[in-house]
Amino acid sequence: MLLFYIPAALLILSSLAYRQGRDKAFALNYKAREGRNSRLHSRPTYYGLLTAFWCGIPGLLLYLFWLTASDWGLTGFVLRTLPADMRNLSGDQLNLLLNDLQNLVAGHVAVSDIDPAMQAAADFYHRLEFISSVALALVILTASIVAFAVVYRRIQPALRARNHVERIIRYALIACSTLAIFCTIGIVLSVLFESIRFFQQIPVADFLFGLKWSPQMAMRADQAGSSGSFGAIPVMAGTFMITAIAMLVAVPVGLLSAVYLSEYAGNTFRAVVKPLLEILAGIPTVVYGFFAALVVSPFIRQTGTLIGLDVSSESALAAGLVMGIMIIPFISSLSDDVINAVPQSLRDGSYGLGATKNETVMQVVLPAALPGIVGGVLLAVSRAIGETMIVVMAAGLSARLTANPLEAVTTVTVQIVTLLVGDQEFDSPKTMAAFALGLLLFIVTLILNVIALYIVRKYREEYE
Repeated sequence: MLLFYIPAALLILSSLAYRQGRDKAFALNYKAREGRNSRLHSRPTYYGLLTAFWCGIPGLLLYLFWLTASDWGLTGFVLRTLPADMRNLSGDQLNLLLNDLQNLVAGHVAVSDIDPAMQAAADFYHRLEFISSVALALVILTASIVAFAVVYRRIQPALRARNHVERIIRYALIACSTLAIFCTIGIVLSVLFESIRFFQQIPVADFLFGLKWSPQMAMRADQAGSSGSFGAIPVMAGTFMITAIAMLVAVPVGLLSAVYLSEYAGNTFRAVVKPLLEILAGIPTVVYGFFAALVVSPFIRQTGTLIGLDVSSESALAAGLVMGIMIIPFISSLSDDVINAVPQSLRDGSYGLGATKNETVMQVVLPAALPGIVGGVLLAVSRAIGETMIVVMAAGLSARLTANPLEAVTTVTVQIVTLLVGDQEFDSPKTMAAFALGLLLFIVTLILNVIALYIVRKYREEYE
C-alpha cells in the first residue's frame, strides 16, 4: 500500500519546491529592482517550475523503475529460498510453481492444503515487499530533497531557467511520443505473431481467397457440421456491404447539413442545431443497436413483405442504415470545420465577380474544402468498418457471400468477437483466426487512412 502513496508524496514535494523556487526568484527580482542585483534571465515562474521538476523527476523515475522490475526481482530472490527439489524442476514445472507462488502472494488461492514451503516463500515475499517499499520511499525522499537543494542553491539571476524548463518539457514530449510508438509496434507485433501461427496451419491463399467461412473445428473425424473453413471473402464482403450502405446514408446527409449550417444557416439556428446534431455522436452504439433491432429491422421486414420481397429478420440494410445515422455527426462536424476554414476572401472574390451564393458554394467553397471533406469521409469509412455492436444486433452472424442487402450477413469485427468469446484454446486455428482477421482489418483500415492522408496532402490549399 505504501507504493500507492509515493506519487501523492512526490506531487506534494514538487508543489512545495515550486513555491520555494518561485519565492526565491521573486526575492532576487525585488533586489534587482532596487539596484542591488542584476535582472533575472527568466520570469520567476520558470525558476519555480525548474525546482519542481528537479524535485519530482528523479523520484518519479525511480518509482517507475521499481514498478517495472520489483516483481521480477523479488520473485527471483524468493525462488532461491525454496528447497532444492523445487528449484531444480524442469522449465514448465517451474513456471507452474511460479504461478502458484504468485497466486499465493496475491491471495487468489481457494484450497486449504498449501505446501508449507510455498507458504513460507509467500510470507517471505510479503516481508521483502514491505521492506523494499519502505527503502524505496526513503530513497525517493532523499533523492527529491537533494535535487531540490542543489537546484535551489543554483537559482541566481544568470540561471537560464526558461531554457532548462523548455528542454525538460521537450524531452517529456519525446518520451511520450516514443512510448506511443512502441505501444503501437507492440500491438501490431502481438497480432502479427499470432497470425503467423494461424497461417502455419491454414494456407494464406485459402484464407484470403476462400469462399466459405466456418471456423468450427471438428473434435472427431466423423463429426458433422464442423468443416473448419477459413475463407475470409464472405466476411469481408459483408463488412464492405454494410459499410457501403452506411456511407450512402451518412455522406449526403452529413455533407449537406454541414454546407447548410456553415453557409446558409443563421448564427442562432447554427448555435442550436449543431450541438443537437453532435449529440448523436455521444449516444452509445448499443443504443443504436437496440434502435436497429427493435425499429428499423421490423420496419424493413414489414415493408418488404408488403411488396412481395423475402426479407430476413436481420439484414445488412438495417445495420447499414442505422450505422449511417450514427456516422452522420462525424462527417457533418469534420466537413463543417473544413468548410469554415475556407478563407472569406475567396467568397468575397466570387461575389465580386457577380456569382450567386449557390454558385460560390458549388464552384469555390466546396472545391477548396474538397481534400478535407474526402479525408473525413475516408476516416468515417474506417470507423464504419470497425463498428461491431450494431452489426451484432441488426445484421446477424451469418457469413454469407451475397449481394442482397435484405439478407443476414456478418462483418470482420463481429467474427473476431465471436471467436474469442468464452474459454478458448489459443493453439487452435479457430481462435487464432481472430488474430488473422484482426491483421486483415488493420491492413484495410491502414490503407484507407494512408489514402486519406495522401489526398489531404496532395490537394491541400494553404491560404494566408
